[in-house]
Amino acid sequence: MPLSLDHILQYLNNESDIKIRSELIEILRKRIDKLCFEECQIDRIQCTLAGLCNKRHLLKLRIKSGLPIDDLPKFCYSVHKGVVERFFRNKTVIYRPFDAYLYLIDFLDVFFHGDYRKLNKFISFNKWEQAFEIFDDRIHNRNEKFDYLKIDNYLIFKFGDRIHVVFLDEKYVLCNANRENIMSLELLNAICQLYAEIYFPEVKLTFIPSKHVEISLKVPYEILTKVSQKPLEDNDSKVDQYFWNTFWEDLNSLTQYCDQISLHEDLNQNLEINLHISLLTNNYTEEGNKTKLRYRDLRSIFNFATKIYSEYYIIWI
Repeated sequence: MPLSLDHILQYLNNESDIKIRSELIEILRKRIDKLCFEECQIDRIQCTLAGLCNKRHLLKLRIKSGLPIDDLPKFCYSVHKGVVERFFRNKTVIYRPFDAYLYLIDFLDVFFHGDYRKLNKFISFNKWEQAFEIFDDRIHNRNEKFDYLKIDNYLIFKFGDRIHVVFLDEKYVLCNANRENIMSLELLNAICQLYAEIYFPEVKLTFIPSKHVEISLKVPYEILTKVSQKPLEDNDSKVDQYFWNTFWEDLNSLTQYCDQISLHEDLNQNLEINLHISLLTNNYTEEGNKTKLRYRDLRSIFNFATKIYSEYYIIWI
């Protein structure tokens, strides 16, 4: 039986000799460097059309490790940046650059060309008032459609249905966040705040550090009184159709992503729905561990919150 990946991982986990482990990792590092600098980008056609690592994930390894651009295969990175820009402008791309990492200045160049040098300076020196003036001018005076929010170490942008997360201390950006894990509750809270401001502004958000973010939704008593006491055949009522046929399916679907879901009646007889969201889901890996919450997992939660707010709350207040 040939040597497998599991054999290597088990060996690294169990080997107590630091020197031996270091030698094995050094072999891997040299192989990565050879692949990037000698085998891939040396052939520019191949590097452009079919890079030797899937979606250029070795660039992600270098950028997230804090390496400067001089330690990256420059042609490969330029192609990668070009793919992110073409995708942003809805042009044809070789692959969809989901979960793509760029340095901050290159992200600003792609998404805010013309102002990117000023923005890079303002952000680098924490001159947020000047940076926000540029963003707001683009939104209100240049008809650019995006939303943004700055909280803690994060600056989050939403262009259409795509989220981009700026890690301010690290000076890199996660573009088109999708399958990546959400790494902190502070970041999760920031994303929830951004979506709440856009889609369900009057919904209560509660951030409990080291535990979870809670979204509290309400269905007014006036709506509940319109729901039939039992399901009726040939019932065209939209309220009945949803609360008898779809509501519980939606909640059941959310149980895989929410740490806890609770329903109760408040003092005004409104139905209150509390969604507790943590960094772990209720799905499990093959090893029996809970999977981490990903950016894409939030879509179902936000779609549900938006539906309850826009269809069964806001139009009635």
